[in-house]
Amino acid sequence: MSSYDYMKQLTLLNGLLVMVISTTVIAIAAIIIIFLLFLAVRGNKMIIERNNILKEKENIIDDYKNRFDGVIDADEELNRVLQDIQRLENKSNELKSNYQVKRNILDKLIKEVSLYENDLDMIEQGFYKPQFDFDTSETYKIKISEIKQKQKQMISDKQAISCTTQWTVGDSRAEGKKMVNKAIRLTARAFNNECDACIAKVSWNNVNNMISRIKKSFEAINKLNESNCIVISRIYLDLKLSELKLAYEYQEKKKQEKDEQAEIKRQMREEAKLEKEMAKALKDEEQYQKLLEKAKNEAKKATGEKLDNLNEKILSLTAELEEAHAKSERAKSMAEQTKVGHVYVISNIGSFGKNVYKIGMTRRLEPLDRVKELGDASVPFTFDVHAMIYSDDAPALENALHKSFDEKRLNLVNNRKEFFDVALSDIEAEVQKISPDAEFLVTAEAREYRESQAIRKQREEKEAEPNALEAFPEAI
Repeated sequence: MSSYDYMKQLTLLNGLLVMVISTTVIAIAAIIIIFLLFLAVRGNKMIIERNNILKEKENIIDDYKNRFDGVIDADEELNRVLQDIQRLENKSNELKSNYQVKRNILDKLIKEVSLYENDLDMIEQGFYKPQFDFDTSETYKIKISEIKQKQKQMISDKQAISCTTQWTVGDSRAEGKKMVNKAIRLTARAFNNECDACIAKVSWNNVNNMISRIKKSFEAINKLNESNCIVISRIYLDLKLSELKLAYEYQEKKKQEKDEQAEIKRQMREEAKLEKEMAKALKDEEQYQKLLEKAKNEAKKATGEKLDNLNEKILSLTAELEEAHAKSERAKSMAEQTKVGHVYVISNIGSFGKNVYKIGMTRRLEPLDRVKELGDASVPFTFDVHAMIYSDDAPALENALHKSFDEKRLNLVNNRKEFFDVALSDIEAEVQKISPDAEFLVTAEAREYRESQAIRKQREEKEAEPNALEAFPEAI
C-alpha cells in the first residue's frame, strides 16, 4: 500500500471517529437536556403544590380570623362568658321561684278539687278521732235530732244567717228587707244542701274530708256574700259539723253493735252446741247403762259358752259406759263453767302465707270441730293445728296471748280478727310462760296446699313438653 492510500484511509478513519464522537456528544447532551427539563417540570409542580398548600392555610387562617374575631382578647371573652353564666343563673333562679309558686297553687287547687272528688289519701287527711262517746246508737240518734232542732230554731230566730246592713231598694226599706230575706234564703239553701250532701256521703274513709268540705263551703259562701253583708253564723257552722260527726259516729256505733250482736250469736251457738253435746253424752251414757243392765240380767240366767260371751260383753259395755260417763261429766263441766275451753294456734299457708297464725278460743267439747268449721267454706284450704291448749280460763289465756302480739296483728282496726304475723317460736315461747305443759307442732302439714302446688307444677311441665304430633302436618 502506498503512503497515499494509507493517509487516505487514516483520514477517512479520523472522520469516522469524529462523526461517532460528535454523535455520542450530541446524544449525551440530549439526555442531559431531557433530564434538566424533567427536573425543571418537577420543580415547577412542587412549587405549584406548595403555593396551593400555603394558599389553603392562608384561607383557613382568614376563616378563623373572621369567625373568632371577637375572641382574640381572652380576658374580654372570659368576662363576657362569666356575665352570660350569671345571667343564666339568675334566669334559672327566677324560673325555679316562679315554678314553686305555681306548684303551690296547683297543689292547693288539687286539694280543693279532691274535697269534692272524695279521693284524698287517708294518711294525708288523717284519722278521725271520735268527738262523742255514747253507749248506744239510739243515743246518737236522739242527739242528732236535738242538733237538727237547734238548727231549725236558729233559722227561725234568724240567728243562723244574718245581714249586718239595712238595705233600701228605691228608697224603700221594705223592698230592701225583701231583697235581704230572699238572699238569706238562697244562702241557707246553698249551705244546707252542701252540708246535707256531705252528711249523706260521710264514711270511714272521708270523714275528715267532709269536715273540710263544709268549712270550705262556709268560707266560700260568706266571701261571695261580703258585698251583701250577709253572714252565716259560726255557731250554725259548728252545729252542722256536729251533725256530720254524729252521723258518722252513729254509723260506726251501729256497725259496732252489729259486730257485738254477731259475737253474742256466735257465743249462743257455741253454748247451744255445748248443750247438744251434753245431751248426746248423757243419752249415750244412759244407753250404755241400759245395755249393761240388760247384759247383767241375761248373765244371771245364762250358763256355759253363752255366759262367757255375756261376761265379755259386760266388760266391754262397762268400759264404754265409763268413757261415756267421763264424756258427759266433761260436757256438764264445760256447759256450767263458761271459762273452761281450749285455746288453739292454727295456720293456713295456702290462704294467708307463712308466719300468719290465728290464735282463737273454743269451748266445744270437741275443739277440732271449730277448726274444721273455720276451714269449711271461707278459705280454699284447711287449717293446720299447731297447738290445742286446754285451760280452766280459756278467755284469759287467749287475751294474754293477744296482748303479747298486739303489734303483730294483720288487722289493726278490728281486734276481733285474730290473725297475727309472728313466728311460731315466739308464740310457743309466750305460751310456755303461761302453760308450760302445752305441746306444739312446729311443721305445718298444709297437705291440700302442697298437693295442689305439686299438681300445678306437673301441669306446667306437661304443657311445656313438645307435642310429638306437631312434627307431622295434617297435609303435605
